[in-house]
Amino acid sequence: MVGLFRRSAAPSSSTQSDAWLVVGLGNPGPGYAGNRHNVGAMVLDELASRVGARLSRHRTTTMLAEARLRPGGPRLVLARPLSYMNTSGGPVSSAASYFSIPAERVIVVHDDLDLPFETIKLKADGGHGGQNGVRDIIKALGTPEFVRVRVGIGRPPGRQEAADYVLGDFPSAERARLPFVLSDAADAIELIIDDGLLAAQQKVHAPRA
Repeated sequence: MVGLFRRSAAPSSSTQSDAWLVVGLGNPGPGYAGNRHNVGAMVLDELASRVGARLSRHRTTTMLAEARLRPGGPRLVLARPLSYMNTSGGPVSSAASYFSIPAERVIVVHDDLDLPFETIKLKADGGHGGQNGVRDIIKALGTPEFVRVRVGIGRPPGRQEAADYVLGDFPSAERARLPFVLSDAADAIELIIDDGLLAAQQKVHAPRA
């Protein structure tokens, strides 16, 4: 998979294929904005803020912005599907096609029940792990060979249904730490783009001191 396992070459402003498509998953509308299920969209907003980008409605059925990671740096297409989580594939596929971005240069940021809160894991390829947004993106792209930034939200307590849990807001104790999680996830995206997936994994997955 070209571009994932080595430092990216200096981008050419004349070619669309030098871009990275970064997608933050969630559900649309203010009623879902604080949900655990929307943490991918929150990370995208953090990254957009860093690069001075403002998302606006695009013909690909996404909220979208184009930017560079830094002046003269890699080109970014930041997108948040306007569909609900379970039907994220169409908008992601449409954005990738519109900007001629291959699947291996697509980074999808999403919540993960199987990871403790504050844990971030990076991977490419593989299954969807029960995450229905990722499942739909695999189907729409016709390949699982895209990068995932998995942001842990933990398992529901007791007998609470997973669907109710992910559609609940972060409690106050987690909200206090959430900005650090979003920042760490945005850092991970920058590492993937700058240094490649393997180097990013080594840094992000390393035990904390």
